[in-house]
Amino acid sequence: MAKWLFKSEPNKWSWDQQVAKGEVGEQWDGVRNYLARNNMRAMKIGDQGFFYHSNIGKEIVGIVEVCAESHPDSTSDDPRWDCVDIRAVRPLKRPVTLAEVKADPRLADMALVTSMRLSVQPVTDAEWQIICELGGIEP
Repeated sequence: MAKWLFKSEPNKWSWDQQVAKGEVGEQWDGVRNYLARNNMRAMKIGDQGFFYHSNIGKEIVGIVEVCAESHPDSTSDDPRWDCVDIRAVRPLKRPVTLAEVKADPRLADMALVTSMRLSVQPVTDAEWQIICELGGIEP
């Protein structure tokens, strides 16, 4: 299964709000970048991703799971925009900050470092392992 990273400004949609949605999850809407949209179109049910607080906090705080594959984004009348639904799986024991990610040479090629503005990013298996270790959880 593929791994991903979902960015959200916590004052707009936080980890706590995601957790509150429970098993039903929530659509990851409002994405208006073609590459991020294409990443969501590639997702399958059961794919996991990191939940990243951008702008405020700048840290990976939890793990989410895709619970509905790509479908039209209900926040847009434009048929070009799709989204997936995700649900919270578990928090990291310790958030992993952007500064930590940038300081770790093993993560130098991670999209979070090289494509910082991209709101939905792929994560390699090796990167997943490292972030989980830094966050104090088993992958």
